[in-house]
Amino acid sequence: MTTPSPIRWGLLGTGDITRKLLAGARRSSEVVVTAVGSRTLERARDFAAANDIPRVHGSYEDLLADPEVDAVYISLPNSLHHTWTMASLAAGKHVLCEKPYTRHPAQVIEAFDAADARGLVLEEAFMWRHTPQVRKVRELLPRLGPLRVIRSTFGFLLDRDYDVRIDALLDGGSLMDVGCYCVSASRLFGGEPVRVAGEQVMGPSGVEVRFAGVMRLPDDVVATFSSGFDGATESIEIIGRDHRLSLPDPWHSVRGVLYLDDELITVEPINPYQLELEDVNAAIRGEREPLLGRSDALGQARAIDALYRAAASGTVVTLD
Repeated sequence: MTTPSPIRWGLLGTGDITRKLLAGARRSSEVVVTAVGSRTLERARDFAAANDIPRVHGSYEDLLADPEVDAVYISLPNSLHHTWTMASLAAGKHVLCEKPYTRHPAQVIEAFDAADARGLVLEEAFMWRHTPQVRKVRELLPRLGPLRVIRSTFGFLLDRDYDVRIDALLDGGSLMDVGCYCVSASRLFGGEPVRVAGEQVMGPSGVEVRFAGVMRLPDDVVATFSSGFDGATESIEIIGRDHRLSLPDPWHSVRGVLYLDDELITVEPINPYQLELEDVNAAIRGEREPLLGRSDALGQARAIDALYRAAASGTVVTLD
């Protein structure tokens, strides 16, 4: 069997999440990270030297002009995702953009219209969706009987005085950073929300450090979630009429374990960043559609937008 030619990737940004993606890239023969671009040449050189990347660019524009780059991974702060995705598509590059792509549905439509017009692949980087663990959950869902409740959490302790994730000008906030995973899970397992309510606890920087949401899904399924920067937690629990599924490590699948009631079920814990890169590669080669396309990104943005509006107004928001 012929091994497919590797796709040449460029890194647009050098944030902490980029190192996790690189660890996944190194596991795949299909991925070659050939270049990195940062706001300064010094920063790009330091990152490239530490991570064995051959080509270095002192601006994002220079990275996008590099003919040795086929696709870019964008790890910039949330408020910059759309701007640099549009610039990347205009430069003819395929794009994997870190989650959440945006909280603005109109930006999703604009970006995917641009990608479609140029015949390029655009994917939102929810790496957790690519794991064998998620496939096993979807396989087991019918055994639960009609779904009743989906509960999920994701939080960690963020105790720095400054971080891009708590910068209001950069679209920071716990819902954007980690709560979006819970929204993604609720939608994947229960369908698109019909109406939502939300509560947020604001921090001194002007963004929420804790967000809790309730979403009414189709067929009377109720999803609840909590996210935050003030305590460590991660879980998914899916409750049906007959049985219950629980995932103690849902987002990174390091352990690859889940429980059907009290029965332990294990799956192979393949690196999720490797899997998402290989998914984009397959779509670039025309082998299949990307796992996460326009409809998923649009559903995600609509749900996040509605949750923020609900929390700000103290009312229940109905989605169209």
